[in-house]
Amino acid sequence: MAGSTKKSWWQTLAPWLALAAFVIVVDQSTKLAIEAIFDYGDRKPVTSFFNLVLTYNKGAAFSFLAHASGWQRQFFIAIGIAASLFIVYLLGRHGRQKLFALALSLILGGACGNVIDRLWHGHVIDFLDFHWRGWHWPAFNVADSAIVTGAALLIIDELRRVRKAR
Repeated sequence: MAGSTKKSWWQTLAPWLALAAFVIVVDQSTKLAIEAIFDYGDRKPVTSFFNLVLTYNKGAAFSFLAHASGWQRQFFIAIGIAASLFIVYLLGRHGRQKLFALALSLILGGACGNVIDRLWHGHVIDFLDFHWRGWHWPAFNVADSAIVTGAALLIIDELRRVRKAR
């Protein structure tokens, strides 16, 4: 169709995949930098509430299943790949919904960043350590930050959608 303004599936998907790729690059670059500078367990205070620390997580969020016998690696890789494929499908169908697609792109980039770690290292590299009065939040990384931000944006998007439906 000459002069049509309708975007193809790929044109709709490409910018969101580019954003996910950017998240992956930033995530993997920061992990490589931390591993080049730190030895496992090293901790460098940055502020009164934040440290850089090199730690490994064989489990999922909050080290869930970290001490399992090893089967969890393949399990989390499979979940990450399946979720990523489903997200790409959703982005292709709903890429014009900007907030929804932004959220999914961040989740996709984060999921892929952590799957890469599991494939290459057998664990996820974490290095961001926030603490307060002796209590430490579990260490995390850029991929985890993207996933949490994406999840928050999904909630905001849904709340906006429900509000409009009223």
